[in-house]
Amino acid sequence: MSFPSDLEIARSVTPRPIMDVAHDLGLHDDEIEPYGHTKAKVTLAAIERLEVERPRGKYVVVTAISPTPLGEGKSTTTVGLAQGLNRIGKKAAVCIRQPSLGPVFGIKGGAAGGGYSQVIPMADFNLHLTGDVHAIGAAHNLGAAFLDNHLHHGNALGIDPFSILWPRVLDISDRAVRRVIVGLGGKENGIPRETEFVITVASEVMAVLALARDIHDLRARLGRMVMATRKDGSAVTAEDLKVAGAMTALLTDAIKPNLLQTLEGGPAFVHCGPFANIAHGNNSIIADRLALATNDIVCTEAGFGADMGAEKFFDIKCRASGLSPDAAVVVATVRALKMHGGVGKIVAGKPLDPALLAENVDAVRTGAANLAKQIENVKIFGVPVVVAINSFPTDTSGEVEAIRQVALAAGARDAVVATHFVEGGDGAAPLAQAVWDAASSGEANFKLLYPDDAPLGEKIEAIVTKIYGGTGYELAPAAKKALKLYEELGMGHLPVCMAKTQYSLSHDANLKGAPSGFTVPIRDIRLSAGAGFITPLVGEMRTMPGLPSKPGGENIDIDDQGNVVGLF
Repeated sequence: MSFPSDLEIARSVTPRPIMDVAHDLGLHDDEIEPYGHTKAKVTLAAIERLEVERPRGKYVVVTAISPTPLGEGKSTTTVGLAQGLNRIGKKAAVCIRQPSLGPVFGIKGGAAGGGYSQVIPMADFNLHLTGDVHAIGAAHNLGAAFLDNHLHHGNALGIDPFSILWPRVLDISDRAVRRVIVGLGGKENGIPRETEFVITVASEVMAVLALARDIHDLRARLGRMVMATRKDGSAVTAEDLKVAGAMTALLTDAIKPNLLQTLEGGPAFVHCGPFANIAHGNNSIIADRLALATNDIVCTEAGFGADMGAEKFFDIKCRASGLSPDAAVVVATVRALKMHGGVGKIVAGKPLDPALLAENVDAVRTGAANLAKQIENVKIFGVPVVVAINSFPTDTSGEVEAIRQVALAAGARDAVVATHFVEGGDGAAPLAQAVWDAASSGEANFKLLYPDDAPLGEKIEAIVTKIYGGTGYELAPAAKKALKLYEELGMGHLPVCMAKTQYSLSHDANLKGAPSGFTVPIRDIRLSAGAGFITPLVGEMRTMPGLPSKPGGENIDIDDQGNVVGLF
């Protein structure tokens, strides 16, 4: 008998009424806004009340090695870990991002976890949920419309049309709109100019929402967003264009975190969805605060490897929130470490290379150099590490032991096999105990990688040399110009949000393991003044993905009963 699909498993479980999940958290009826029977929004007033009444729970970030195109089961592990913590008697919640429709209909598929460690309802989670991403897109594009309208009606602010920084957004992977010309067709259609589309999850509005503390902080951050510059180099903000208030109005519901549940009925907060390779890659501060005020321990996921989402979790999200993590989990798989060790090739949508299924302890040990570096990357921030070995049936005891030896030698507190995909919370119980012990140990001594007042160049240098293991970086002319401009605009105090490939510690996706001796090329640098960071674009990293030759959306449809099928 074959193992059921994720969708079959998700539909085999009858969800608890979402009001029951909310009441278990101590939420009052007037603090819950149901969207049907299986999902709800929680008011910001509830967070303010609970933070005063309740002690803060323990804070755990889940990250990973540099992933393969198939991922390493990080979302699945985050959900399974929370289920495992509940199984060992700890009140635990999971905090994850809502996926972009780009990957859902593209190459990656859904992001609700997998097997018996999922967030439900799965179809809602992966598609529109409560409409937050659409609201973010509308707010962003409203800003773009105001900007072009201002140019059309005389440009009283003196905007340099060649200096416009604000793109448009679309939450579908669509390479055809990466570079476009708007305003064609005559005077009544606006001022012709070249611009671009980025995917909505890469929008600064998404980043702002994820980092805002409340509605007033959101309003202030939106107002600070720099949309263009004048010919003298001075900034033109959303506040200057008188659009920040209207953008905020579009986000008054989107700022409220979404409450869902795991397959085992535990709370799951799903809010915001910035990518970790082209944005900061973490769910909202607001959702984490709510979870921490209602649980003994919270598992929050940072996108991709520890060099990507986790570095940004520490240096951007924790800097903004003031919250300090108590422990971190680094997820690894045997098959990915074999790939990092030079064996086999993993291509999404194609059968797994047989070489990755055959025992090869030497390849695992060689590839585990990537794991060791990612453990080091977390420990740089003073946070204790537990390695989660996400188990597959083809793993052998020798391969697992090799991972454990490398992990412990690299400074991990523990390395534990987890079978949550097949066994749910029971399969993650040993991992949960190790994570609880790490979070309760008092070993965390959290520190940031660089101070606020370091020059932007020094901040980039610190990330490249200390986190990636490179020797330095090179700025293309456009990047040099942008860096100089941002320093002159008084943005030198901002942290750095690197946009680079997730498949390598370096800028080159083909460099596996723990490469060294490389120089990181930076072609341009974007400013996100409202979110509060700058984004160097490394190599050929794009902010609008394209669809593959056989998009995952080809498999998505409805069945005879009108249910969504084909999500995975």
